[in-house]
Amino acid sequence: MKHRGKTPPFRGPRGEVVSGSVAEIAYRPLGGLDQWVMIRGQSVANPALVLLHGGPGLSETSLFRYFNAPLEASFTLVYWDQRGAGKSFRHDIPRSSMTVEQFVADLDELIDAVCERLGKTKVALFGHSWGSVLGPLYAARFPEKVEAYVGSGQIGDWAAAESATYAFALAEAERLGKRGAVKKLRAIGPPPHTAESLWTQRTLLSRLEGRMRPRALWKLGRAALASPESSICDLPGAIRGFRFSLDAMWTEVSRLNLIELAPSLRMPVFFLLGRNDHWVPPAVSLAYVDALTAPSKELVWFEGSGHEPFVDEPAKFNAAMAELVRRALPSDPPARDS
Repeated sequence: MKHRGKTPPFRGPRGEVVSGSVAEIAYRPLGGLDQWVMIRGQSVANPALVLLHGGPGLSETSLFRYFNAPLEASFTLVYWDQRGAGKSFRHDIPRSSMTVEQFVADLDELIDAVCERLGKTKVALFGHSWGSVLGPLYAARFPEKVEAYVGSGQIGDWAAAESATYAFALAEAERLGKRGAVKKLRAIGPPPHTAESLWTQRTLLSRLEGRMRPRALWKLGRAALASPESSICDLPGAIRGFRFSLDAMWTEVSRLNLIELAPSLRMPVFFLLGRNDHWVPPAVSLAYVDALTAPSKELVWFEGSGHEPFVDEPAKFNAAMAELVRRALPSDPPARDS
C-alpha cells in the first residue's frame, strides 16, 4: 500500500498560505514506474534543488526534512525517493530495471517535470554518497539542464573507496580489540564484496563508529518519524527497499569511476565533505575533486562530521548551502503562482 503522506503549506503571520510558495506531494510516473516526489519551497522564484539520496535504495527524505528544512527558504527543494527506495519501493519492481542507465533516465524525466511545474529551464543537484555518482553522471550528460552540482560523501573511484573503508574498519577493530569484528571482517576479506558481504562490513563499521549506540539510534529514529510526511508504516518498506536496491545494483555501481566517466562538468561545483568520513574516505573524494575540470570548484570541510555533514553539522551545512551555493545561482520570476 502506498503511503503518500501529507506536507503542510507555508503560512504567513495570519495563517494565510504564502503566495508563490509550493508544498506538494505526488507519485509521478518516471520510467514507467510511479515514484514519490515532494516539492517544497517558500518561493518558486528561488532556484530548484533536486536532492539525490544515497544507497542505492536509502531514502534520506526524513533526514533532510528534519535537519535541513531551513533550506526551503533559499531553494525550492525537490525530495525524491528513487526507484526502489523509501515510498517508491514496490514488491513488483523488475530487478532488470535497477540499472544506472535507468536511474539517469528517471532523473531526466523528473527534472523535465520539475522545470515544467516551476517554470524553470535548469535545476541544481545535490548528491550524497550514491547520489554523488548519479549527480555527476547526469550533469555530464545533460549540462544544459543543470546550473550547479553539490556533492557530499563524494565518491570518485568507488572501488578505491571500498578498499579504503574496509582497511579502516579492520584496523579500527584491531585497535579497539574487537576480536569478533576482526574475525568477521577477515572472513569476508577485502573488496570486491558481494552485497551481503558489504552489509556485514557496513554493520560492523557502524558499530565501531558508535552509530549503533542508543543515543545515536534515538537521534536518527526521532528524525525519521518527526516530519509530517513520515509514518512508522513506511519503515518496513524502506528497509526492504534498501536491501533490494543494494542487492540489485551493487555489482554495477561498485565498479563506477567518476574520474573516467565524468572527468569534467560545465557548471559550478561545490563539495561539502566530512573530515571523519570512513564510508567514503576524504582521500578518495579529494582524488575526484582534484581531477575534475569545472568552471569553478569550491570545497568546504566539516571537521565534526562523518559521512553525513547535513546530519552531523546541520547549521553549518545549511549556512554553506544558503550562502555559498545560493549566491552562485540566479532567481527568476515564477511562471505562475502555486
